[in-house]
Amino acid sequence: MKRLLATLVLTIAASTASAADMITYETDQSFDDVVFGLENAILDAGLVIDSVSHIGEMLERTKADVGSDVTLFLNADAYSFCSAKLSREVMEADPMNIVFCPYDIFVMVRPETPDVTTIGFRTYPEGAMKTIETLLDDIAKAAIGLE
Repeated sequence: MKRLLATLVLTIAASTASAADMITYETDQSFDDVVFGLENAILDAGLVIDSVSHIGEMLERTKADVGSDVTLFLNADAYSFCSAKLSREVMEADPMNIVFCPYDIFVMVRPETPDVTTIGFRTYPEGAMKTIETLLDDIAKAAIGLE
């Protein structure tokens, strides 16, 4: 019983920690408008989009295959990109920062709040990676006009 309780506490702590490890902004702008703003903000920063993961579409398409009927997102994409200059900088500070590259920003709309679009990204550890966190914050804010 103690082991089960400890596992439950750790699971709850882990799920709470993961939500706390993100920076998010909400807007009443449409998903398409935020995605358009994000694409432009990434390009305006002189960066190239490596890939776009259509997470919402994949989860919706496969929900019956995994025995679910829950729609998690009306829309959800993650944009991956990198900065050669900043990546070199943070990896020269600590080569293990490779684990964080490429960098991602997500955009999502949940069914329970269809008029709210959320844009966000993970936080990074203290030190050199805070440079990347600032970059992502600037891009996310620019995407929704909070510059």
